[in-house]
Amino acid sequence: MDSTIALPAECISNIISLTTPRDACRLSVVSTVFKSAADSDYVWENFLPSDYKQIISNSVSDSSLITSLSKKDLYFHLCRNPIIINNGTMSFALEPESGKKCYMVGAKGLSIAWGDEPNHWILTSLPESRFPEVAELKYVWWFDVKAMIETKILSLRTNYASYLVFKFVESKYGFERRPVESGVCIEGCDNGLRRRLLLDPSRNMARLSQDRGDGWMEIEMGEFFNENGDDGMLVCSLFEFDGFITKHGLIIQGIELRPKSG
Repeated sequence: MDSTIALPAECISNIISLTTPRDACRLSVVSTVFKSAADSDYVWENFLPSDYKQIISNSVSDSSLITSLSKKDLYFHLCRNPIIINNGTMSFALEPESGKKCYMVGAKGLSIAWGDEPNHWILTSLPESRFPEVAELKYVWWFDVKAMIETKILSLRTNYASYLVFKFVESKYGFERRPVESGVCIEGCDNGLRRRLLLDPSRNMARLSQDRGDGWMEIEMGEFFNENGDDGMLVCSLFEFDGFITKHGLIIQGIELRPKSG
């Protein structure tokens, strides 16, 4: 006799809620009893961030998501459909495997040197962007882009990686030979760690960027371990100050922070 049949459904749900979203999905196919427990709102409420209601209610998305969907459906909706928050300057989503928080700072939320000068940068719209506007580089020598995000809103005890999400227009130049530098650190506590990133390498050079599968490329800028969320402001920066090389044709959707696996 299967001993789990004798367990109350609430007990099974409580046990499953202590596992992971992946485990819950696997356990749901064991039996009808397990499916009922594994799909319950009690289980999936535990997989959602504790502040998910506040995040959704402060977004431009329909706040009825909280009441119209089961907690399991809401979880996977947030995995597949990032919601726009902070007056359209950021997006929020969940990492499917763990349920940890992912954020992207959109173009309007970035600090861009000369970003308010139409001769240098413009805000434009693209159908493949999750945000209403993206930043297109027209012409600069001094390249300096930063995203800033409070560590208190990130998932605790989590190693995050920062990614530039970008693409190029056809007539691009300035990024194929000269790398930009990236850094990820707490504001006021520069750790000195830098990466040199060639955003548009020639065919005979190694390519560090990856196709995201959503019409955009991404390249990792650095990592940050968020222990307790009390470190203050995290700064993710890209810069290149060589005044002899002009740059043109880069389009930035945003800078994304998401848990790094492995």
